[in-house]
Amino acid sequence: MPELDITQYQTLVFDCDGVLLNSNKIKSQAFYKATKHFGHESAQAFVDYHMQNGGISRYAKVKYFIKEILKQEFDETLYQDLLARFARAVKDGLMACDIAEGLSELKTKTKSTWFVVSGGDQNELREVFSARDLEKYFDGGIFGSPDSKDIILAREISAHNITNPALFLGDSKYDYQAASLANIDFVFLHQWTEVDDWEVFCKTNGLKSVSSLKDFVV
Repeated sequence: MPELDITQYQTLVFDCDGVLLNSNKIKSQAFYKATKHFGHESAQAFVDYHMQNGGISRYAKVKYFIKEILKQEFDETLYQDLLARFARAVKDGLMACDIAEGLSELKTKTKSTWFVVSGGDQNELREVFSARDLEKYFDGGIFGSPDSKDIILAREISAHNITNPALFLGDSKYDYQAASLANIDFVFLHQWTEVDDWEVFCKTNGLKSVSSLKDFVV
């Protein structure tokens, strides 16, 4: 059991990729597939950018790809095409990837309100969570892009849906930044993270870390 009493929190906020689903690599592969027709170098540069900026929406990342990697003026047709290519590449993976162990036990143990606040597409998230019988756990709601995590958290806090004490469970540097901006506690989950220097990051920022959600129920 980690040195964190998760039962003290009224609200738990979960990132999706790398926390609830083992889907980080699926997203990375999908970004490569969506852009490989521009050549390996550009596609790999995009994957590298994605991995360094975990938790940020595909909408922002695709705009970055067009403007900063392709060095083109923004083009709506190209933008929509790349988003569609990514969505096709990622959908099957999300329906088949591993689900974090211990969700049911953790829900029973915490008695708190649960939210998903993800960089993933909101409609896609809700469809996948419904199909995989996960939505029943998240009585606070399942939220994602195109709204950023900052916007979602600020909105739900302002509406008194997220109430303190609250805890964000994430696996990226952006997750921590979003939690800090929202003034809610944070714990880093590292089992599926794509942050190579997560140990240094946690130590530098004084963050608690656990391997996975299962650590809270063993």
